[in-house]
Amino acid sequence: MNAYRLQNGTPQNLSVNAGNVVLDGVLTWPQNATGLVVFVHGSGSSRFSPRNQYVAQLLNSAGLATLLFDLLTAEENRVDEFTREYRFDIDLLTQRTIATVDWLSEHSELSKLSIGLFGASTGAAAALNTAKSRPNEIECVVSRGGRPDLAMASLPEVLAPTLLIVGGLDREVLELNQLAQNAMQATDCELQVVEGATHLFEEAGTLETAALAAKAWFIKHL
Repeated sequence: MNAYRLQNGTPQNLSVNAGNVVLDGVLTWPQNATGLVVFVHGSGSSRFSPRNQYVAQLLNSAGLATLLFDLLTAEENRVDEFTREYRFDIDLLTQRTIATVDWLSEHSELSKLSIGLFGASTGAAAALNTAKSRPNEIECVVSRGGRPDLAMASLPEVLAPTLLIVGGLDREVLELNQLAQNAMQATDCELQVVEGATHLFEEAGTLETAALAAKAWFIKHL
């Protein structure tokens, strides 16, 4: 990692050494960044997710560095497109996320930044498991359309301030997020419902509403 030269404001492709695999990622480092948000992608998604790229750009404009990375290797992703065997493997996604956070801590410049996690869909469960496992490294978590219920065993031990963002029309996931919120013991855990939004926040203005809520949360806690 120390071989990389950080480029202010310019998206930089890099390789993340996550345990026994190498994962592709994109780091954007605004000048005088005040924190780093690591995106934990959800089911069938990747660093190329247009929704997460949109959120990342909003965070970059607010002075936050972002890392979008793939939780699966290229070969695993090809297999998963047909079998879907990896996207709900929460243990695997958690291991990869933890390994990525540990890898970031080895970089002398990045290690100085407070880290927040932005999880979507199943990635939210991996993010919350990571927050439980690395309480000294993870300052806060945001879940967008997430499945925090898939990390239910970890939730009572997550201390990081957590924001759960759910579409008002995503009724099943909303119920699961309400259950997750009730299970959490963090002193700062909020559930924000974006009215008129379905699971992917495709309706006009809904993704912007979710992104602005995430930005406010990260600015507050990072």
